[in-house]
Amino acid sequence: MKTYWTLGSAMAAMLVIAGCGSSGSTESVSGAQPDEPIELTYWYAWGDKIGENNENLVQQFNEAHPNIQVTAEFQGTYDELHAKTQAAFAAKDAPEVTQNEIASVETFAKNGMTESLQPFIDQDELDIEDFNEGLMGNSYVDEEIYALPYLRSTPILYLNTTLLEEKGLDPACPKTWDEFKEYAAVLSEDGEMKGATMPIDIWFYEAFVTQAGGEMIDDAGKPAFNSEAGAEAIDFIKEMYEAGSIKVPTGDVAGDTAKQDFVNGKSGMMLSSTADLTYLMTNANDQGYEVDTAFMPENKQFGVPTGGANLVMTAGLDDAKQEAAWTFIKWMTDTEQTAYSSEFTGYLPSRHSASETEKMQKVYEEVPQYKTAVDQLEYAHERPMVEGYPEVVNALVEEITRAVLQDGSSQDALDNATERAEAVLK
Repeated sequence: MKTYWTLGSAMAAMLVIAGCGSSGSTESVSGAQPDEPIELTYWYAWGDKIGENNENLVQQFNEAHPNIQVTAEFQGTYDELHAKTQAAFAAKDAPEVTQNEIASVETFAKNGMTESLQPFIDQDELDIEDFNEGLMGNSYVDEEIYALPYLRSTPILYLNTTLLEEKGLDPACPKTWDEFKEYAAVLSEDGEMKGATMPIDIWFYEAFVTQAGGEMIDDAGKPAFNSEAGAEAIDFIKEMYEAGSIKVPTGDVAGDTAKQDFVNGKSGMMLSSTADLTYLMTNANDQGYEVDTAFMPENKQFGVPTGGANLVMTAGLDDAKQEAAWTFIKWMTDTEQTAYSSEFTGYLPSRHSASETEKMQKVYEEVPQYKTAVDQLEYAHERPMVEGYPEVVNALVEEITRAVLQDGSSQDALDNATERAEAVLK
């Protein structure tokens, strides 16, 4: 899943490298134009269609901006990208522009690794209200914007409607947890396939907790998942696993396993990022079945976390490079480029003006599956950004996995995860 990252022991190192030089944000707004082309490096995560999108946009930017030349470099997963960025920053060799997975924005900013974009936004009077408010929650640190939404997503429900219809199931559902469990049971009746392949993924768990009426972290920055909603979210997974109606893969390839099971007709439903839409629809077309998309099912309410990456400027650049980096970030997140990325990958259009372009309106009319995640933003919320949350994620995933696969107690899992979380979130 392209939704979260972990830092492990590298978090401690960030406190050491925080002292690396950073120019003052207000001093960076010079308006100076370089005499020679400014060279920038841009690091990004994920390959395939997402990687192609990044490379295509950088090529277009370079053609339109002869005074600024950007080199795009693939760095792997979000985990790998963040670890490499930390190491490069410590070595004073960081890229000028990179991606932060949204839950990491505050950590990078508060450790002095990224520059506030607020002076540049104010200087250019950038219309922040044009960015979808449901995607802006992970952009602010101490009331200043440090990151702009770029390739953003929510988890959605994918349905192999061909398989559903063969089983006599209405492809317009399931809309609730109970209906999802019913569909999973019917799809699994003959033993040849599962209702869904569902890894223990923190992104999904955050959604389930919200749908059950709970929250992950409270306003004071303390764990709040040890609740009735938190337990109900675990039990939702456990009940289907114990009934044999879902497959729960583990390890680094769990997300890929889920996608391959769905693509190969081994599961009829899948929860995954809207960023997988183009890939899944292309495969479905090649293999002769239909795919539809829907909101994640509701329990007490609908609710999903947002995900994906924001663009950030690394700290410590001289004035000319700051201006060039800002020009690149502003262009990459502008209306036309946002619409291009959304059509090319399936990621959300993060600007209202992008959704309203003729290009996107035509896409929604011809392929309504693209609009599901946009409509679902009504129920979206930001991910927790408290320092130490990556370690909380590790603890939760480990404890939930143990509860589901080893028939443990949901309450014991939450108690253990809370104890581990409190040790981190002091």
